[in-house]
Amino acid sequence: MAIFHYLKYFLFHLVGLLAVAALLAGGGYVTIGLITIFSLYIIGDGICGDDASTPTFKHPAILTVQLWMALPLLMLIVFSFIWSVSTGDALGFGALVTQLTGYDVIAARDATAFGHHISGVIVTGLMIGMVGTITGHELTHRTWDPVSMFIGRWLLAFSFDTIFSIEHVYGHHRYVSTTEDPATAPRGRNVYFHILASTIKGNISAWNIEKKRLTRKRQGVFSWHNAVIRGHFMSVLLVVAAAGIGGVTAALFFIACALWGKSLLEIVNYMEHYGMVRNPDTTPVQPRHSWNTNKRISSWTMFNLTRHSHHHAQGEVPYQDLKPFPDAPMMISGYLTTIVVAMIPPLWHKLMTPKVLEWDRKYASEEERVLAAQANARSGIAELESATVADASSA
Repeated sequence: MAIFHYLKYFLFHLVGLLAVAALLAGGGYVTIGLITIFSLYIIGDGICGDDASTPTFKHPAILTVQLWMALPLLMLIVFSFIWSVSTGDALGFGALVTQLTGYDVIAARDATAFGHHISGVIVTGLMIGMVGTITGHELTHRTWDPVSMFIGRWLLAFSFDTIFSIEHVYGHHRYVSTTEDPATAPRGRNVYFHILASTIKGNISAWNIEKKRLTRKRQGVFSWHNAVIRGHFMSVLLVVAAAGIGGVTAALFFIACALWGKSLLEIVNYMEHYGMVRNPDTTPVQPRHSWNTNKRISSWTMFNLTRHSHHHAQGEVPYQDLKPFPDAPMMISGYLTTIVVAMIPPLWHKLMTPKVLEWDRKYASEEERVLAAQANARSGIAELESATVADASSA
């Protein structure tokens, strides 16, 4: 069974290859692939339960190389999509795939309707978020490893978000669940507003962090030493590459995928810390300051990003060693299910407001209850809080 704990994380790569197969098959297969991936996560998490296992890995290098494999996989996924919306056959790719498989991918591509290309955008953006951002998140926490940092930043470049490697590691982990953190959504906030607000404030925060670093080292802010500038240039190179493969149309399709992938990150930020409160001056980050989930499929295919409570309590711990923390505050369900719910604001607030109020009662310290009451007043859920307390008293 020991080998199973290594193999389960390779489900991540199988999902990526499924996306490639759907994109190249063209036509309705693209939409079928999209539905299959969503079903895998939503239904899989619903019926497969939680994974609370905490195995010991004697060969962690395997799991690091596994993370590095995400970059060529994401390059293949994105190239396949760009090729699928192009008119030429860059690098003779279509001819090669047709020769190897016997399936005429060029004819299938040419017969693909625009609506299925939209499905392709959704699939590719989802893969940029999963294969790119999730793995990039894990790798850019390994600030001591230049190979992991290099691969991680290129993975993040696909979502125009290399600043994540700066703001997340040096800003978010310090100020999480406070008003100073761009990624922490206050109570009552709409997810679509959060995508914009967190993106803008996150970029400003990353710039300020990098500016302070360069000032300490006496290096120019507007220079190649600036990781923010270098990172955005990396993303520009990817857009240029997309244009080189398939022209302006392909570049625009890629930009749409990248922005969708970036939006997914901000939706995940939204649901990981929604409504949490903390005083950074008096209270260190603890497991209670993140929404957690141990759903099996999400955990196995997202490198235990689901075990977010432990990750924020100890950000330097590799993904395979994160503990499940079953007593931490729990999300609605697995990640993709919760993403879908978050994108429907009325449903989100209906399901999450009771969870937030429960957090106030069950997890918050005395100081945090005061902060929570203030947050409830600002968000307009104070009346519901009063009604909940009254119902509890009468019971």
